[in-house]
Amino acid sequence: MSPATATRTQLIAAFAAIYLIWGSTYLGIRVAVEAMPPFAMAAGRFLIAGALVFTFLRLRGAKWPTWPQWRDNIIVGTFLLLGGNGLVAWAEQFIPSGIAALLIGVSPLFFVLTEWAWPGGHRPGALTVAALLIGFGGVAWLAAPWESSATGGGLHAGGVIAILAGCVFWAFGSIFLRHARNGADPFLASSLQMLGGGTALAIVAVLHGDFGELDLAAVTPRAWIAFGYLITFGSLIGFSTFAWLMKHSTPARVSTYAYVNPVVAVFLGWLLLDEPITPRTLVASAIIVLAVAIITVQKNKAKPAPAAPARPAAELELREPRTEAS
Repeated sequence: MSPATATRTQLIAAFAAIYLIWGSTYLGIRVAVEAMPPFAMAAGRFLIAGALVFTFLRLRGAKWPTWPQWRDNIIVGTFLLLGGNGLVAWAEQFIPSGIAALLIGVSPLFFVLTEWAWPGGHRPGALTVAALLIGFGGVAWLAAPWESSATGGGLHAGGVIAILAGCVFWAFGSIFLRHARNGADPFLASSLQMLGGGTALAIVAVLHGDFGELDLAAVTPRAWIAFGYLITFGSLIGFSTFAWLMKHSTPARVSTYAYVNPVVAVFLGWLLLDEPITPRTLVASAIIVLAVAIITVQKNKAKPAPAAPARPAAELELREPRTEAS
């Protein structure tokens, strides 16, 4: 189906969906990890979503994946879902959901650096380098490592490091996916990534002791609701909408979710969880969004945007220009 067949109403509804759904997944993660160990929660979320998508595709006549398809997508899923979403879920035990979204908003900065380091990569221009420095300055101002989190001045250092590490893993996994040539349909690839990443998360959950700490009887109703929301909206509906948009709009337009998701996450965290919005948060947000905007514009000017591979279901939150929350 060509882009012309999509109506204006359909496009508006689809963009509204990825703006709101992906922005809300940070809140869902924050609520879920209040009562569920982070890696076990993430493992369950992606194994269930991946199994549902894979079963649906097989019932629709999809062929069984080849070994190269399994291999490449398991690698991608491990980097995106274990390294990306898993670390974010762990960090949100200590960091407000809105702040986590703002920190993840710097992912495009790590994409630039990873692409530069990749074999055959291109060196960023002076303006892009300046934007990188501006973006990291915004992160430093937001995290305030020179102040103690115990006194309410700074953020939890381990949580900040975990989120930034998650951004690195997400960038590496996404660029690996861009270079992979295994011929998998985007929806099939997504299901394999969720199954592979979910399995990796389950292994880490065992090593981390999550399943020993998990008490299903103690999980609150709102945590179950958040868990179900992450499966159905964050992974299934959110990803399907994104995949549809990639066929009916341009990658540059679709990537605008990177500017909107943190705003949605901060607002929902303030509205539903009473997470504070301080002047520092507002200033840091403006700095980070400015840096991401400069980098995105420069990348679009540098060369015509190729048709981007379908985004992995991880959020399907954390996600590129996210990048899951998530």
